[in-house]
Amino acid sequence: MRYSGGISGVSGKSPLILSYHNFKATPRFGNFQGYELGAGPVFKVATHCNSIADSLRVLALANGKKNVIAVPMGEFGLPARVLALREGSALAYAAVGEKTAPGQLTLDEMKNLYRADKLNRQTRVYGVIGDPVSHSLSPLMHNLAFQQKKINAVYLPFLVRDLKDFLRAIQPLGVAGFSVTLPHKEKILRHLDDCDPLAAAIGAVNTVVVRGNGKLYGSNTDYVGVLRALERRVRLQGSRVLIFGAGGVARAVAFALAQAGSIVCVSARRMDQAEKLARAVQGEAVSRARIRREFFDAIVNATPVGMHPKFNESPLAANELHCRLVFDTIYRPLKTKLLRLADKRGIETVSGIEMFIAQGTAQWEIWTEQRAPVALMRKTVLKALRKEEGK
Repeated sequence: MRYSGGISGVSGKSPLILSYHNFKATPRFGNFQGYELGAGPVFKVATHCNSIADSLRVLALANGKKNVIAVPMGEFGLPARVLALREGSALAYAAVGEKTAPGQLTLDEMKNLYRADKLNRQTRVYGVIGDPVSHSLSPLMHNLAFQQKKINAVYLPFLVRDLKDFLRAIQPLGVAGFSVTLPHKEKILRHLDDCDPLAAAIGAVNTVVVRGNGKLYGSNTDYVGVLRALERRVRLQGSRVLIFGAGGVARAVAFALAQAGSIVCVSARRMDQAEKLARAVQGEAVSRARIRREFFDAIVNATPVGMHPKFNESPLAANELHCRLVFDTIYRPLKTKLLRLADKRGIETVSGIEMFIAQGTAQWEIWTEQRAPVALMRKTVLKALRKEEGK
């Protein structure tokens, strides 16, 4: 599907287009079929990207040219696909209706969500890095907020398996900040130039600002999300709360609850990690066997078990839910299997959507230094989730 109109700088009504497709990899490019890229006919280059570095090489073909169509394919190539027109690609491609390949975008997404045809060199690029990342609703929430506030910025999903692969792309793509999700919240710390004291104490970062000279500054807004999700529903001071999990999200939950005065208990598949986190917050490690025998004011799932698309998995069984409240940090689906099990036992539940929106609006305000349109961001995310779940 042709997305933008015409091919700038190409003479004639029907220019010859030489098309090269590679559905497995992105080779090293020099000449193309005997022609120098940027001279003569129009060249369309569509290759599968196995890294972000691959997508940068595809974009580089269009830089400074007027007759190159650059199409980075695959999920690694999605951000570069959005930025292709900005980088000089003569055209961009999108699907009309349903997407037919990983990393492909619909025409509606390209034009209305990412505004690919409106991006320019002054556009600030933000994004979320993780693996997986295609499930994230952060691009929807942040981009519509940018649009409402008329901020020249775009937020993109970056599939990242190797942190260095992404970090090398920050300068070429003009990345101004990014969210960090699984599995990089702890690993990103060693690549930062500085971070706020709370994030350093937690040992996990979910928000990064790219400062002058490419310096990376980290912070943690998951902490804010936890408190906003729970403090209206349970008196945290003196409450005994079990956290299931010991990764980056669990660390933010544990520190938030400890500073709010809760008695923090930690259990995890790897008890050595649970014990380490419990010590960090002066809490208690609880073995899996003890969970079904003890009562807690609240239980928090801080693992990815039950996250989209694995709707029918739960980190805990029904007979392990002896508590007044269950909070699942997962927001997709709205009602995880864990929360459904709690409902059946008459236990109050809190969806991860509360934490997701709170941490996301806090990120947005850090990057823009403006007040976030919270009502819009909440409405946007809830509408998308309810539509997905057929409600």
